[in-house]
Amino acid sequence: MSRNPSNAAERRARIDENTKQSPDKHREAAVGGGCGCASVGSQSTGCGTGLGPATASALERIESELRAFELAERQRLGLVPDPAHWSDANPQDFSAEERGKTQLLFGGLTAAHDAILEAGLQSLGYNAKALPYADVEALQTGKEFGNRGQCNPTYFTVGNLVKHLVKMRDVDKISTDDIIRNNAFVTFGACGPCRFGTYVTEYRKALRDSGFPGFRVMALSQEGPQDDIGGTATAIDTNLQFYVVVLKGLMAGDIINLLGYRNRPYEIEAGATDAAIKESIEAVRNAFLEGRSILRAMSQVRRAFAKVKVNRLQPKPKVAIIGEFWAMTTEGDGNYRLQRFLEEEGAECDIQIITAWALYIIWTLSYDIRESTMLRRRKGEIDRFEGLAPRRGILFAWLGGRAMKLVFGTFAKLGGLKGYKLPNMKEIAALAHEYYPNQLRGGEGHMEVGKVIQTAKKKKDHMIISVKPFGCMPSSGVSDGVQSLVSARFPEVEFLPIETTGDSAVNAYSRIQMALFRARAKAHAEFQDALKATGLTIEEAARRVEGKSSLSQALNYPGHKVTGTAANVVYELG
Repeated sequence: MSRNPSNAAERRARIDENTKQSPDKHREAAVGGGCGCASVGSQSTGCGTGLGPATASALERIESELRAFELAERQRLGLVPDPAHWSDANPQDFSAEERGKTQLLFGGLTAAHDAILEAGLQSLGYNAKALPYADVEALQTGKEFGNRGQCNPTYFTVGNLVKHLVKMRDVDKISTDDIIRNNAFVTFGACGPCRFGTYVTEYRKALRDSGFPGFRVMALSQEGPQDDIGGTATAIDTNLQFYVVVLKGLMAGDIINLLGYRNRPYEIEAGATDAAIKESIEAVRNAFLEGRSILRAMSQVRRAFAKVKVNRLQPKPKVAIIGEFWAMTTEGDGNYRLQRFLEEEGAECDIQIITAWALYIIWTLSYDIRESTMLRRRKGEIDRFEGLAPRRGILFAWLGGRAMKLVFGTFAKLGGLKGYKLPNMKEIAALAHEYYPNQLRGGEGHMEVGKVIQTAKKKKDHMIISVKPFGCMPSSGVSDGVQSLVSARFPEVEFLPIETTGDSAVNAYSRIQMALFRARAKAHAEFQDALKATGLTIEEAARRVEGKSSLSQALNYPGHKVTGTAANVVYELG
């Protein structure tokens, strides 16, 4: 239908004139009833669309019927207008008076770390108990009671906890109420761009569904006491003494593990290294429990490993294990017992220590403070570092890092760990920045990329395995994608990503064996080059080692010239 331009112009002029004469009435019409009609007194003048009172009333009736129909349908489908949103019950009723009575369960690190931390926490008055190693049965238990699509660490950890509680209930005949009342689980937690932020909630869900509703799960933030999750400060006093004991225990465990992985592949008497590890752990545990100096305990560690005799003139591929924190740290079924498998295949493991992770946390704190000072803020806006002068915060972070390095260096010297250098976090960040921005967090952040580049530049390892849970976003989804570019620019690096599900060890072993074949060939070629460069034969090198007894001791480790340990021994002999 065509419009009459002149009539339209007349209507617009009439509306403009009415607005000028009665602006209040016009405004009232604009904000009238539900259908847009203006109200004058008790009379409706109709809608602005030109509809009369009868039509407007019909529209209101239709709208009312639609609302009633919507409400009825919502009720029929269970979609109530104001639903009660789900919330996770988070029991935290653990007072300081309960410390000696309530058993604090924890676990998930290496055997050395768990045993030493157990004694360290007990020395502070906590009734701490390290859980046994998580196995495939724990994985199956975790999957039975947990949600789908969780990380392996979630399944293994909560499955191991549930398995332990079920044993207490069914074998030890402890009532469920007593188990819930007298036990609690302590773990570390954090926010972040991956499933790690939901671990604690998943633990509680699995505990609830397995018959232990209300069991306390207490999470300490990995970023420090100021961010402790769940109000645990009243029960777990995360003061300076707490963190000093924990860090001492972690460092002692790191040094014992490093000595173990250095020497087990080359030991002459099978089992001698494991015996030294057991003796060393007991020495540190007793020092905590008896209130003695940890420094003296580290001297006992040195004496325990001094008994181990080794033959390092065996060319073995050196394999670095990096990746997601839990997967690269655990020594059980969670990573297919990767470290032992590599040793059985004739490799030497280059492990990542927990002290390095602590240094990374300190580095991120310092980095974030520096970045925060560069931001422009609106008046009254605050940030994470409110009340903390940036220079003072950076100074504290630097002092914390220096103190950790000093203590670690002292422990290492007394424990007989020679030639080991803690990773330089600034160097790793600088190497990785071109490929992986330092601002990105989650998992190991930029460290995976930085470690691979550093390995290539400094010839640290023949092969690198990056192990992580299936679908780990920071490691699988981000780092591994970046590693394709890194590998293209550093083709000499043998990089192998392994995703773990807990039930496909054969596939992982097969892939590792194929990559080890190439790494082994590199190690043998490197060893032959060393013999050729020094003019020695294998027999002559062996005679020189026999003539110098210190070279056959576990505490003697050759300096770094090339990657392989055996080749470095030859260079020292030459």
